[in-house]
Amino acid sequence: MSTGRSKPKPAAPPLEYSLLLTATLCLLAFGAVMVFSASSARSLLNSGGNGFYYLERTLIFGAIGLVVMRIAAVRGVASARVLTPIILLSSLFLLFVVVLPGVGTTVNGSQRWLGGGLVQFQPSELAKIALVLYGAYLLSAEPRRARSLSGLGPYLLLVGLSLALIAYEPDLGTAIVLSFSVCCVLFLAGVRARTLAPVGAMIAIVGLGMIATHPYQEARLTGFLHPGNDTSGSGFQAKQATIAVGSGGIFGVGLGESVQKASYLPEAHTDMVAAVIGEELGLAGMFVLVGLFGMFGYAGLRAAHRARDRFSKLLAAGLTSLIMSQAALNLFAVLGLAPLTGVPLPFVSYGGTSLVLTLAATGLILNVARRPAQAAARSKRGGRAAAAGPARLRVVEGGTHTTRRKRVASGKSRDSGRRHGGARRAGDRRRRRASR
Repeated sequence: MSTGRSKPKPAAPPLEYSLLLTATLCLLAFGAVMVFSASSARSLLNSGGNGFYYLERTLIFGAIGLVVMRIAAVRGVASARVLTPIILLSSLFLLFVVVLPGVGTTVNGSQRWLGGGLVQFQPSELAKIALVLYGAYLLSAEPRRARSLSGLGPYLLLVGLSLALIAYEPDLGTAIVLSFSVCCVLFLAGVRARTLAPVGAMIAIVGLGMIATHPYQEARLTGFLHPGNDTSGSGFQAKQATIAVGSGGIFGVGLGESVQKASYLPEAHTDMVAAVIGEELGLAGMFVLVGLFGMFGYAGLRAAHRARDRFSKLLAAGLTSLIMSQAALNLFAVLGLAPLTGVPLPFVSYGGTSLVLTLAATGLILNVARRPAQAAARSKRGGRAAAAGPARLRVVEGGTHTTRRKRVASGKSRDSGRRHGGARRAGDRRRRRASR
């Protein structure tokens, strides 16, 4: 019989951790199946008869991404805090390199990639995560910066430089997603709406400039506003996506039975994979897809809500908003509710850099979700009860925690105590006089 002390059981993962992991793995499996379904016909024609070409590459990138996610889920937040300046400078350097003539790889009129073949890297994907990291890093270390536009100057300057380089590629979709996620980080850090208004106006001006200087983006906007005017030109892809989703009905035409993916729907395995889901799996499949993203968003914001430090809160909320805004923009474009921008559907669309870095961001959120449970377990093993639960995620007024209410409440309690104490002493004096 063993007399040694039993080893303490590891802390059970919290609800948000389990929901995040479940949603991520389900979306990955869903994506692998739908990428194979959407790309098999194209693979047979363009890859020497190998119908599994895009599926094989998706599985390779998915395996790499899962390893990175696991590493980030263990000690990712602590490492990210230290490496944030290096990651930011690296992303800016790569954004500059990719737009140099003759360096970046041009696909469909956009110079967004470095390298070729299986080893291709898209710097704008790294820049999105780097700027969320730096925003959380700066505004957690110096909360007073959120009080004024001048305090946010260094951060906004780097954001503007990144947006300018992304616009030069050009990549309007990534610029929109990056702008939205940065605004979410600033808002959650306590930046007032009137402070954000000039920033929003500047971003809108840059976006209009991108559309005006790039004819194909102007054509996409025109196709969105007037989809029936040029169904064989600028409105072709949007029209075919609408037909694919509408022809699926409630339960779809069956897995692998899509007609639109064969010769009508361009880029069916990348940014149009949701249209194939709508056609083959119908409204039911779209509900499952949206439900999984809803689960992911709820769990990510819950993890941010329960985080124990300001950096973790802003990081989890910023990365969750980054992934959710990209998913929303892709789905809105497929359903005809937004112009086509070319952003992939996270976890589901075919893509190397996007898939690996999205899983890395998910690993950081998982690490934030796991840390409160680990801290509680350490507290119990040390024989100490937790003094306070995890702080709530809330907008901090002016970048500092407002304690005025606490001070007023404590002042009122002291005044009340003095009044009650004085009343008791006066009553004692009256009783002594009466007894004499």
